[in-house]
Amino acid sequence: MSDQYGGDDRPGPYQGAFGSPGQQPPFGGQPGSGPGPGPYGGAFGQNPYSSVPGREAVPPKQVKIAAAISLALGVLCVLLGLFMLTSAGTEIAKTLTGDPSAKGVVVAAVLISSALYLLPAFFLRHRRRWARTLLIVVAALGIAGGLTALPASILGVALHATLLYLMLQEPTKRWFQGPR
Repeated sequence: MSDQYGGDDRPGPYQGAFGSPGQQPPFGGQPGSGPGPGPYGGAFGQNPYSSVPGREAVPPKQVKIAAAISLALGVLCVLLGLFMLTSAGTEIAKTLTGDPSAKGVVVAAVLISSALYLLPAFFLRHRRRWARTLLIVVAALGIAGGLTALPASILGVALHATLLYLMLQEPTKRWFQGPR
C-alpha cells in the first residue's frame, strides 16, 4: 500500500467520480481525456453560463423566473380581455377609466399589454436580446405607473421591480451576451 501512495500510508488525492485519468471514461471518449459528455449531452461539472457546447441553451434561473412572471402577467391580461367581451365589460371600463363607454380603449390597452408581456415570456428562453430589453422597458413602465396608483398597486410595483431586478442581474447579463 505504501508504493501506491508515494511511500507513506496516507491516501492519495481524490480521483473524482470517474476515477483516475488513466481509466476508461464511463460514457466513451479517449482514456485520459477526463469525463466525456454525459448521457444527456454536455459536459459534467461545467459552468452553465459558459459557452460549453450543449449547455448554452440552458438559461439561468433568473431568466426562467422572469419568463414565468411575464407569462403570468400576460395570461392575466388575456383573461381581462376575455372578461371585457362579457356583460361585465362596461363595469370594468367604468372602473378602469371612469367612462363606461370606453370599452374599446380598454380592449386595445389589454391587447397591447398582453403582447408586451407574452412576447418576452416566450423569447427570453431563446436568448433574444430584444426580449430582455423589452421586458426591462415594460418593468420600468410598470413601476412608474404603479407608483402613481399607490397603495392600491403595491403588488404590481413589486412584480415589476422583481422583473427589473432579475433582468439586471449578472448571470442574466452574461447569458444574453453569449452565442444564440
